Amino acid sequence: MDRAYPKNPLVGVGVAVFHADRVLLIRRGKEPRKGQWSLPGGLQHLGETVAEAARREVREETGLELERLDQIAVVDSIRRDVDGRVAYHYTLIDFAAEARSDEARAGDDAAAVAWVGLDELERYGLWAETVRIIRLSAERLAR
Repeated sequence: MDRAYPKNPLVGVGVAVFHADRVLLIRRGKEPRKGQWSLPGGLQHLGETVAEAARREVREETGLELERLDQIAVVDSIRRDVDGRVAYHYTLIDFAAEARSDEARAGDDAAAVAWVGLDELERYGLWAETVRIIRLSAERLAR
């Protein structure tokens, strides 16, 4: 599937995975945003619910199984090229989750993984929406 210059928005999932008051970040191994830190996630497959997609993507990218999984928000990620054409368009459904363990390993599209305290987020150059989702997720899971 060609992700660049799509004919329609692509549906993706992102998961703020927590374990012992730390959130899991991945360094993206592929475009878009290759090399940047983000939440684990990816595209939903045909016939798969968004919750199933969230669990699969976290398993593929980090090897982790999830306990609790709560839907948090829907975010549009649209990137245009220099001519104003839509180069990437994702509708992202974000979740908060708790991991059964902290034994994450980079796999699939992830180049690296890191468990990060909420007070350390600014060091990872995260997209503002990602930080917002992480903070909303931490609040939801604390309830």
